[in-house]
Amino acid sequence: MAAILVTSFLWGTTGTAATFAPGVGPLAMGAAALGIGGLLQAAIAVPSLRRSRGLLRRHAPLVATGALAVAIYPLAFYSSMRLGGVAIGTVVSLASAPLASGILERVLERRLLSRWWMLAALLGIAGSVLLCLSTMDGTTAGVAALAASIALGLVAGTTYAAYSWVVHRLMAHRVGRAASMGAVFGGGGLLLVPVLLVAGAPLVASAQAFGVAAYMALVPMFLGYLLFGYGLTRVLPSTATTLTLSEPAVAAALAVLVVGERLAPTGWIGLSAIGAALVVLAVAPANSPAPLPDGGPSPRPAAPERGGRSVDTGAIP
Repeated sequence: MAAILVTSFLWGTTGTAATFAPGVGPLAMGAAALGIGGLLQAAIAVPSLRRSRGLLRRHAPLVATGALAVAIYPLAFYSSMRLGGVAIGTVVSLASAPLASGILERVLERRLLSRWWMLAALLGIAGSVLLCLSTMDGTTAGVAALAASIALGLVAGTTYAAYSWVVHRLMAHRVGRAASMGAVFGGGGLLLVPVLLVAGAPLVASAQAFGVAAYMALVPMFLGYLLFGYGLTRVLPSTATTLTLSEPAVAAALAVLVVGERLAPTGWIGLSAIGAALVVLAVAPANSPAPLPDGGPSPRPAAPERGGRSVDTGAIP
């Protein structure tokens, strides 16, 4: 539990850390953070990738979908924060991800959406609207930037849900946890390399910018995922998901205390509504069980790998 709480805190620092490199664009920052972090995930999973190469080839379209989602996610996430601020960009992205997960399960696995899920969706939408109202400055430029930030946050949340779903499906197809994570995040890292080469010059323009990029790649992304995986081998996924609800709170608090962002009372009410939505999604059943599209039984969890157990991924930022 302590490992997961530390991970949530690390993930919650990414938006604030990015503000210490103002000369680095969101595309370069996103490519450095998850691109390098993803390649490191693949590097430590090489033995598992070799053992699972046959299964990964069989499910290559699924792996490619997950890798594409991994590549899109950081670009949308950091762009959302650049346009709308750390608090709004982070909270909209995190709040929309579990909602997108429910929709993916409904569309792709034909699982019925529960009343709890609908309640969470209403709370999340209401909270986002209140957040928007609290930050509008009345100018056309301000409204346009805020709308773009929210739209990009929704893209980030959707791709976050997509690659989490892909990893879960790979594990259900008997691909081990390390191999599933290594293939999806390694593939996404490779897709981000061209973006890093084109837009990454500001990352090495100063020691501070380079230090921020190194922190993002090594600490929240690489170390964070290692700690999260360690925690998931010892606590239930439902417990892990509940613990990770501290991440948006950390992100919003740092945005106010460190970056100096300010939220009106309406904004704090909106944040509270989004937090309530996340709690509902964590402690209540989101969807009803249903057969897979091919009519077969729901897949069982992946078989244990040699040297470690394969477990559900839970929530992955």
